[in-house]
Amino acid sequence: MMANTPQTTDLIASDGFEIHPADETAILEEMAHYERPQAACIEALKIIQRRHGWVPDEAIAAIARVLDIGAGEVEGVATFYSLIFRQPVGRHVLLICDSSACFLTGFDELKQALVKQLGIDYGQTTDDGRFTLLPVCCLGACDGAPALMIDEDTYGPVSPGDLPGLLEGYP
Repeated sequence: MMANTPQTTDLIASDGFEIHPADETAILEEMAHYERPQAACIEALKIIQRRHGWVPDEAIAAIARVLDIGAGEVEGVATFYSLIFRQPVGRHVLLICDSSACFLTGFDELKQALVKQLGIDYGQTTDDGRFTLLPVCCLGACDGAPALMIDEDTYGPVSPGDLPGLLEGYP
């Protein structure tokens, strides 16, 4: 097990990020399921993200301290997984699948309709903070292509005409 490097942890910890006690308990419970604390890293990041909506830079060292691993290891996991958000996002994250199956069944039309209706492009958030639009390489919904996910709900096949009614369900 790799120990935290004092300079990395101390610099980020000085920013004052504190893990909520309930979140720390949840992370420790996740750790108990694994032989190695690194295995709980993704769940720890998800726990922090559920509370804050994203994972601030300052949270990386705090998670590393709870897991007793290096902040670099946590950062590596956080930047690798596309569903860990490292900057603020809208109240609802809209992921549009651009896999081969979705691309061949209407992805481009669906994306253009979303861009037009929301007035944003990839990586942007609507002015009202309601939606953030992001691409995703696969939602595992090839049988329902083209597919998209809003928060944790997957939809497909989705046509441009379905969007107004679908988005209404996410105030």
